[in-house]
Amino acid sequence: MLNPIFSVGTLDGLTAMKFGWTADKRALHKWRMLQSLALAGILFSTPGSAGGISGVDVQGDRVVVRFDDRVEGASAFLLDAPRRIALDIDGAQMGRARFSPGNGAIAAVRQGQISDGTARVVLDLAAPATLGDPQIAADGKSLSFSIRGVTDSRFRTELGRGRTRFDAPANMAARPQKRLHSITVPIPASARGIALPPIEGSHDGARPLVVIDAGHGGHDPGAINKDNGKREKDVTLAIAQAIRDQLVKGGRVRVALTRDDDRFLVLQERFGIARKLGADLFISIHADAAENTDAHGATVYTLSETASDREAARLAARENKADIINGVNLGGQSGDVSSILIDLTQRESLNISSSFARLLQREASPYVPFRSAYHRFASLMVLKAPDTPSILFETGYISNEADSAFLSSREGQQKIAHGVARAIEVHFARKLALTGMAAGG
Repeated sequence: MLNPIFSVGTLDGLTAMKFGWTADKRALHKWRMLQSLALAGILFSTPGSAGGISGVDVQGDRVVVRFDDRVEGASAFLLDAPRRIALDIDGAQMGRARFSPGNGAIAAVRQGQISDGTARVVLDLAAPATLGDPQIAADGKSLSFSIRGVTDSRFRTELGRGRTRFDAPANMAARPQKRLHSITVPIPASARGIALPPIEGSHDGARPLVVIDAGHGGHDPGAINKDNGKREKDVTLAIAQAIRDQLVKGGRVRVALTRDDDRFLVLQERFGIARKLGADLFISIHADAAENTDAHGATVYTLSETASDREAARLAARENKADIINGVNLGGQSGDVSSILIDLTQRESLNISSSFARLLQREASPYVPFRSAYHRFASLMVLKAPDTPSILFETGYISNEADSAFLSSREGQQKIAHGVARAIEVHFARKLALTGMAAGG
């Protein structure tokens, strides 16, 4: 079994990030460079270096991560869907680590280089568990901690606590780290730090602002039709642009796109753009996929910590993984975001979002086929801006032959744009009328 390793030029603001993983102690030490995460690569070898991760051993309920040289400190946090423990180790480098699975509490191990001086180890959990009693040895050449089995409820609670820091002994001085020899290739970077997109349409700053988000993009193609090769990222961009053009033509609202080309945005950047622009409405455009190719029709999702049904939970699990590549979360590890609970500050936004979902189905149904259960609820990360009414619009199933043809055609995109624009204009006309009534009363 290969032990792949690859590096990329720039990813989420990190330079020369390297990823790799170990499968078992019989793994052959071969390396493969992957171009754009999908293209066939070139095998190359990497010499050992001081401070490299040399092994991950599970001894009973105790995990020991060993290094070739001393490290400076570490921190840990939990990840869900799938359940993992992530360790960021300061003063460490990726190495040729062997994994001894022990009693099976840890299913697999991956490692990555998230900066020149920090390595990451990701432990895939076989069952819900937390990390306890972490300590770095006096010589700084090993990190150990216990694995404690917990209930699903306790795991979710611990997930929300975010990152735990533990440092090396105070009298230990870290040696300068040797750089790994690597070969790098550029892939589309996340858009962290990019300028805000232009606002188009009316020049009247008092007009409502709608932000349209084309789902996926860049190295993340989203769902793909197995027969015709149509990709979700291309369909969503074309639909978002068509909606933008329709709204600009109408002149009643202002509009901005989170992306107007084939670029990758992490989920927090998507709703972050809407918040920074002060958007009055956020619409994320997607195209669903299902094993059952007969599944068809559009669906509107709004935020809820509890999924409305099994299908909604499945979609949330898939969409919320958009930031993750080989176990490394490009969107950061903020526990207060990933486990955010709906509170009073979100109630008004949630009510407006649900009202708009119903309005969208009513106004767009003459142009777009909807599923019978058109409104669903899910814990979707992209909808978690607490102060911006937000929906995720699954415009159809790209896995369905008829839907795929509709979504990919200019005629279908124009019909979707017309229906969405009608709903937006009615929504803000209602809001203006209610505001005028309140002022007059």
